[in-house]
Amino acid sequence: MEFEQLVMSRKSVRGYKKDTVPKALIQEIINVAKRAPSSMNTQPWHVHVLTGEALDEVRSKNMKVMSEGGKPKRDIPSHGEYEGDHRFRQVAIAKKLFAAMGIEREDKVMRQDWVMRGFRQFDAPVSLVLTYDKALDSGAEARFDLGALCYGIVLAAWDKGLGSVVNGQGIMRSDIVREVASIPDDQVIMTCIAMGYPDDSFAANSVRADREESEDFVSYVGF
Repeated sequence: MEFEQLVMSRKSVRGYKKDTVPKALIQEIINVAKRAPSSMNTQPWHVHVLTGEALDEVRSKNMKVMSEGGKPKRDIPSHGEYEGDHRFRQVAIAKKLFAAMGIEREDKVMRQDWVMRGFRQFDAPVSLVLTYDKALDSGAEARFDLGALCYGIVLAAWDKGLGSVVNGQGIMRSDIVREVASIPDDQVIMTCIAMGYPDDSFAANSVRADREESEDFVSYVGF
């Protein structure tokens, strides 16, 4: 696609076909995304690609622990509850998704089912777990760099017909992910990207998040 069309058409995908994603296609996506900029060209990132039994194990263990009331155990610090404008935007996208899925505000069972979908990475056939070198903590640059790689992966996947959603819920228990995927202790697990071929019949896939007007967050100096 043309770049602007690619960026403007991309959306988060939360429903996937069961089709297997070829390893070669994932390699192509990563080869494009790794051109992302990084501080001083440090390239502090690592990508652990899970599918099949390994992903099923992460999915089931993460969902079991969290559904039984377990506490999140992330490698990175949590921001806690959102407030103000951040909370407003969080609620706005949730309302859109629940409306598309026909989930009523009072329907606790279906709302909980949606949470469980997040914990099992929306049943995507592939999960890319993104980590960075622990030696670069506690600076913020490595996290910023990993974010650039993450967006590159998401865009490259969309360009090649794959949907994705950045999904911290799916790795609420970093200890489980680390064990199953054999991730070394010198890497910090930051987030994961659920990925696969979009299921167009899944209602939530029609939802697009709103964006603020540019003048609400951009200032120009010296013009």
